[in-house]
Amino acid sequence: MAAVEQCSLSAQWRPVSLTHVEYPAGDVYGQLLAYLSLGPVVILISFVTLIIFKRELHTISFLGGLVMNEGVNWVIKNIVREPRPCEGMHTTVTTEYGLPSSHSQFMWFFSVYSFLFLYLRMHQTNNARFLDLLWRHVLSLCLLTAASLVSYSRVYLMYHSWSQVTYGAVAGSILAIAWFAITQEILTPLFPRIASWPVSEFFLIRDTSLIPNILWFEYTVTRSEARSRQRKLGTKLQ
Repeated sequence: MAAVEQCSLSAQWRPVSLTHVEYPAGDVYGQLLAYLSLGPVVILISFVTLIIFKRELHTISFLGGLVMNEGVNWVIKNIVREPRPCEGMHTTVTTEYGLPSSHSQFMWFFSVYSFLFLYLRMHQTNNARFLDLLWRHVLSLCLLTAASLVSYSRVYLMYHSWSQVTYGAVAGSILAIAWFAITQEILTPLFPRIASWPVSEFFLIRDTSLIPNILWFEYTVTRSEARSRQRKLGTKLQ
Protein backbone atom coordinates (compact mmCIF):
# COMPACT_ATOMS: atom_id res chain seq x y z
CA MET A 1 0.00 0.00 0.00
CA ALA A 2 1.17 3.55 -0.64
CA ALA A 3 2.10 5.69 2.34
CA VAL A 4 -0.65 8.07 3.28
CA GLU A 5 -0.03 11.78 2.92
CA GLN A 6 -2.53 13.08 5.46
CA CYS A 7 -2.38 12.49 9.20
CA SER A 8 -6.12 11.91 9.32
CA LEU A 9 -5.77 8.76 7.23
CA SER A 10 -4.99 5.69 9.29
CA ALA A 11 -2.25 3.17 8.64
CA GLN A 12 -0.91 0.20 10.48
CA TRP A 13 2.70 1.01 11.26
CA ARG A 14 5.24 -1.77 11.53
CA PRO A 15 8.73 -1.25 13.02
CA VAL A 16 11.90 -2.41 11.30
CA SER A 17 13.34 -5.27 13.37
CA LEU A 18 15.45 -4.15 16.35
CA THR A 19 14.97 -0.46 15.49
CA HIS A 20 12.56 2.37 16.28
CA VAL A 21 11.83 3.18 12.61
CA GLU A 22 8.29 2.38 11.45
CA TYR A 23 6.75 2.03 8.00
CA PRO A 24 3.19 1.40 6.76
CA ALA A 25 2.44 -2.32 6.77
CA GLY A 26 2.42 -3.72 3.25
CA ASP A 27 4.19 -0.72 1.76
CA VAL A 28 7.34 -2.13 0.12
CA TYR A 29 8.52 1.33 -0.93
CA GLY A 30 8.02 2.63 2.60
CA GLN A 31 9.89 -0.37 3.99
CA LEU A 32 12.83 0.35 1.69
CA LEU A 33 12.88 3.98 2.80
CA ALA A 34 12.72 2.88 6.42
CA TYR A 35 15.87 0.82 5.91
CA LEU A 36 17.52 3.75 4.11
CA SER A 37 16.73 6.02 7.06
CA LEU A 38 18.96 3.79 9.19
CA GLY A 39 21.93 5.24 7.31
CA PRO A 40 23.18 7.32 10.29
CA VAL A 41 23.30 4.19 12.46
CA VAL A 42 25.29 2.30 9.82
CA ILE A 43 27.69 5.23 9.43
CA LEU A 44 28.30 5.52 13.18
CA ILE A 45 29.00 1.79 13.46
CA SER A 46 31.35 2.03 10.49
CA PHE A 47 33.21 4.93 12.08
CA VAL A 48 33.71 3.08 15.36
CA THR A 49 34.95 0.02 13.46
CA LEU A 50 37.26 2.13 11.30
CA ILE A 51 38.73 3.90 14.32
CA ILE A 52 39.36 0.62 16.12
CA PHE A 53 41.27 -0.84 13.18
CA LYS A 54 42.86 2.30 11.65
CA ARG A 55 43.30 4.59 14.69
CA GLU A 56 43.80 7.63 12.48
CA LEU A 57 43.45 11.14 13.90
CA HIS A 58 41.46 12.63 11.04
CA THR A 59 38.91 9.82 11.26
CA ILE A 60 38.60 10.48 15.00
CA SER A 61 38.15 14.19 14.25
CA PHE A 62 35.47 13.39 11.66
CA LEU A 63 33.55 11.34 14.22
CA GLY A 64 33.94 14.17 16.72
CA GLY A 65 32.32 16.49 14.19
CA LEU A 66 29.38 14.12 13.77
CA VAL A 67 28.91 13.98 17.55
CA MET A 68 29.10 17.79 17.73
CA ASN A 69 26.54 18.00 14.94
CA GLU A 70 24.14 15.80 16.91
CA GLY A 71 24.65 17.96 19.99
CA VAL A 72 23.78 21.11 18.04
CA ASN A 73 20.69 19.39 16.67
CA TRP A 74 19.53 18.52 20.18
CA VAL A 75 20.06 22.10 21.37
CA ILE A 76 18.14 23.60 18.44
CA LYS A 77 15.27 21.15 18.87
CA ASN A 78 14.88 22.00 22.54
CA ILE A 79 15.04 25.73 21.85
CA VAL A 80 12.59 25.84 18.94
CA ARG A 81 10.38 23.00 20.22
CA GLU A 82 8.46 22.57 16.99
CA PRO A 83 6.37 19.39 17.15
CA ARG A 84 6.56 16.67 14.55
CA PRO A 85 3.83 16.48 11.90
CA CYS A 86 1.16 13.93 12.72
CA GLU A 87 2.17 14.09 16.37
CA GLY A 88 1.36 10.86 18.16
CA MET A 89 1.20 8.76 14.99
CA HIS A 90 4.52 7.06 15.76
CA THR A 91 4.90 5.48 19.17
CA THR A 92 8.62 4.79 18.91
CA VAL A 93 10.07 8.27 18.31
CA THR A 94 12.94 9.15 20.63
CA THR A 95 12.22 12.90 20.77
CA GLU A 96 8.94 14.79 20.55
CA TYR A 97 10.37 17.74 18.60
CA GLY A 98 11.01 17.70 14.88
CA LEU A 99 12.90 20.87 13.89
CA PRO A 100 15.46 20.30 12.55
CA SER A 101 15.43 16.66 11.42
CA SER A 102 18.39 14.90 13.05
CA HIS A 103 18.57 12.27 10.30
CA SER A 104 18.67 14.93 7.60
CA GLN A 105 21.21 17.03 9.50
CA PHE A 106 23.43 14.01 10.15
CA MET A 107 23.42 12.78 6.55
CA TRP A 108 24.07 16.21 5.04
CA PHE A 109 26.91 16.85 7.50
CA PHE A 110 28.46 13.52 6.55
CA SER A 111 27.94 14.01 2.80
CA VAL A 112 29.14 17.62 2.60
CA TYR A 113 32.18 16.94 4.79
CA SER A 114 33.07 13.88 2.70
CA PHE A 115 32.60 15.94 -0.47
CA LEU A 116 35.04 18.58 0.82
CA PHE A 117 37.47 15.89 1.90
CA LEU A 118 37.45 14.23 -1.52
CA TYR A 119 38.07 17.42 -3.49
CA LEU A 120 40.12 19.56 -1.11
CA ARG A 121 41.99 17.12 1.10
CA MET A 122 42.80 14.26 -1.29
CA HIS A 123 44.83 16.36 -3.69
CA GLN A 124 45.40 15.07 -7.17
CA THR A 125 48.97 14.42 -8.25
CA ASN A 126 50.49 15.26 -11.63
CA ASN A 127 50.09 11.68 -12.80
CA ALA A 128 46.43 11.50 -11.86
CA ARG A 129 44.42 9.48 -14.32
CA PHE A 130 40.89 9.94 -15.60
CA LEU A 131 39.59 7.12 -13.39
CA ASP A 132 41.01 8.83 -10.30
CA LEU A 133 38.73 11.79 -10.91
CA LEU A 134 35.83 9.68 -12.08
CA TRP A 135 35.52 7.68 -8.88
CA ARG A 136 35.47 10.90 -6.85
CA HIS A 137 32.62 12.28 -8.95
CA VAL A 138 30.69 9.01 -8.69
CA LEU A 139 31.24 8.74 -4.95
CA SER A 140 30.20 12.36 -4.41
CA LEU A 141 27.03 11.78 -6.41
CA CYS A 142 26.27 8.68 -4.31
CA LEU A 143 26.79 10.63 -1.08
CA LEU A 144 24.47 13.44 -2.12
CA THR A 145 21.88 10.94 -3.37
CA ALA A 146 21.98 9.05 -0.07
CA ALA A 147 21.51 12.27 1.92
CA SER A 148 18.57 13.27 -0.29
CA LEU A 149 16.91 9.85 0.02
CA VAL A 150 17.25 9.75 3.80
CA SER A 151 15.77 13.26 4.03
CA TYR A 152 12.90 12.27 1.74
CA SER A 153 12.29 9.09 3.76
CA ARG A 154 11.67 11.13 6.91
CA VAL A 155 8.90 13.04 5.14
CA TYR A 156 7.44 9.98 3.42
CA LEU A 157 7.29 8.10 6.72
CA MET A 158 5.72 11.17 8.41
CA TYR A 159 8.43 11.74 10.97
CA HIS A 160 9.14 15.25 9.68
CA SER A 161 7.76 17.96 7.43
CA TRP A 162 9.61 19.27 4.40
CA SER A 163 10.65 22.40 6.27
CA GLN A 164 12.11 20.32 9.10
CA VAL A 165 14.27 18.20 6.80
CA THR A 166 15.28 21.30 4.82
CA TYR A 167 16.44 23.11 7.93
CA GLY A 168 18.26 19.95 8.96
CA ALA A 169 20.03 19.77 5.60
CA VAL A 170 21.05 23.43 5.79
CA ALA A 171 22.25 23.14 9.38
CA GLY A 172 24.22 19.95 8.65
CA SER A 173 25.83 21.46 5.55
CA ILE A 174 26.88 24.66 7.35
CA LEU A 175 28.29 22.73 10.30
CA ALA A 176 30.15 20.39 7.93
CA ILE A 177 31.84 23.32 6.18
CA ALA A 178 32.71 24.93 9.52
CA TRP A 179 34.08 21.69 11.01
CA PHE A 180 36.10 20.95 7.88
CA ALA A 181 37.69 24.42 8.11
CA ILE A 182 38.44 23.93 11.81
CA THR A 183 39.95 20.51 11.14
CA GLN A 184 42.09 21.78 8.27
CA GLU A 185 43.27 25.06 9.77
CA ILE A 186 43.43 24.32 13.52
CA LEU A 187 43.42 20.59 14.24
CA THR A 188 45.51 19.20 11.37
CA PRO A 189 48.66 21.23 12.29
CA LEU A 190 48.35 19.74 15.80
CA PHE A 191 48.01 16.12 14.62
CA PRO A 192 51.78 15.39 14.42
CA ARG A 193 52.24 16.56 18.01
CA ILE A 194 49.21 14.59 19.22
CA ALA A 195 50.44 11.46 17.41
CA SER A 196 53.76 11.72 19.28
CA TRP A 197 52.15 11.73 22.71
CA PRO A 198 52.98 8.61 24.76
CA VAL A 199 49.29 7.74 25.06
CA SER A 200 48.91 7.99 21.28
CA GLU A 201 51.92 5.75 20.74
CA PHE A 202 50.54 3.27 23.27
CA PHE A 203 47.21 3.02 21.41
CA LEU A 204 48.95 3.14 17.98
CA ILE A 205 47.14 6.34 17.00
CA ARG A 206 48.64 7.77 13.83
CA ASP A 207 48.58 10.88 11.67
CA THR A 208 48.25 10.54 7.89
CA SER A 209 47.38 14.16 7.15
CA LEU A 210 50.49 14.70 5.00
CA ILE A 211 49.65 11.77 2.73
CA PRO A 212 47.44 13.05 -0.13
CA ASN A 213 45.91 9.68 -1.06
CA ILE A 214 45.98 7.26 1.86
CA LEU A 215 44.33 4.46 -0.13
CA TRP A 216 47.05 4.51 -2.79
CA PHE A 217 49.78 4.88 -0.16
CA GLU A 218 48.58 1.89 1.86
CA TYR A 219 48.21 -0.17 -1.30
CA THR A 220 51.73 0.54 -2.56
CA VAL A 221 53.37 0.09 0.85
CA THR A 222 51.55 -3.19 1.48
CA ARG A 223 52.38 -4.50 -1.99
CA SER A 224 56.04 -3.54 -1.61
CA GLU A 225 56.31 -5.16 1.81
CA ALA A 226 54.58 -8.33 0.60
CA ARG A 227 56.97 -8.66 -2.33
CA SER A 228 59.96 -8.05 -0.06
CA ARG A 229 58.86 -10.74 2.35
CA GLN A 230 58.12 -13.12 -0.52
CA ARG A 231 61.65 -12.66 -1.87
CA LYS A 232 63.15 -13.27 1.58
CA LEU A 233 61.01 -16.40 2.02
CA GLY A 234 62.06 -17.67 -1.38
CA THR A 235 65.73 -17.13 -0.52
CA LYS A 236 65.40 -19.13 2.71
CA LEU A 237 63.73 -22.04 0.92
CA GLN A 238 66.56 -22.37 -1.61
